[in-house]
Amino acid sequence: MLLTDRVLFIDAEALVIDKPAGLPVDPPRDGGLSVDAHRASLAFGFHRWPTSVHRLDRDTSGCLLLARTTKAHVRFQQAFEAGTVEKRYLAVLSGIPVDREGRIDLPLIKRSTQADGWRMEPDTKGKAAVTNWRLVDTSNGRALIELTPETGRTHQLRVHAASGIGIAIAGDPVYGTGQGRMLLHAASLTVPRPNKPDISVEAPLPPGFGGFN
Repeated sequence: MLLTDRVLFIDAEALVIDKPAGLPVDPPRDGGLSVDAHRASLAFGFHRWPTSVHRLDRDTSGCLLLARTTKAHVRFQQAFEAGTVEKRYLAVLSGIPVDREGRIDLPLIKRSTQADGWRMEPDTKGKAAVTNWRLVDTSNGRALIELTPETGRTHQLRVHAASGIGIAIAGDPVYGTGQGRMLLHAASLTVPRPNKPDISVEAPLPPGFGGFN
């Protein structure tokens, strides 16, 4: 797998790749490949290897931002923390929702058990988590939806689909049935930059995305 063939944007301070599903961003405990293992090839002549600014789940595909300088990494992280980065996702639900759009405001908290490990759950005592969504298309009893999160909590979109819309993302192994691969894709990313044009990229849907491409 050559991530150098999946570059969506590059300049002196930033790099955006179309991360394939199944590839974690950080090195996994089992010692398998990750985006981190490809950083040398993604340096493109720079002495400093790029570093990922945010995270996508292993099974989520699409836009992943990496910083090519230390100063850029700090600025990009601040933009994510300030909520000025615009993110748009596409997901296939395992059913068709009653509504055509909505706003989900469900705080999330991390809970762990010895039997099942950890997962995120809705809880009024958790951290604020807000997601806007709209129906894009339907086919064969499933729905393609667009998700635009206002916050960036762990597993936010997956929990909000399952508990907020009431229908899990197809293939979700934790909050759904886990049948087939999980169909969640980071479709676009816009990062504001002072004194420079915004980074604005789109990643095409991967082949066979639930029959919606």
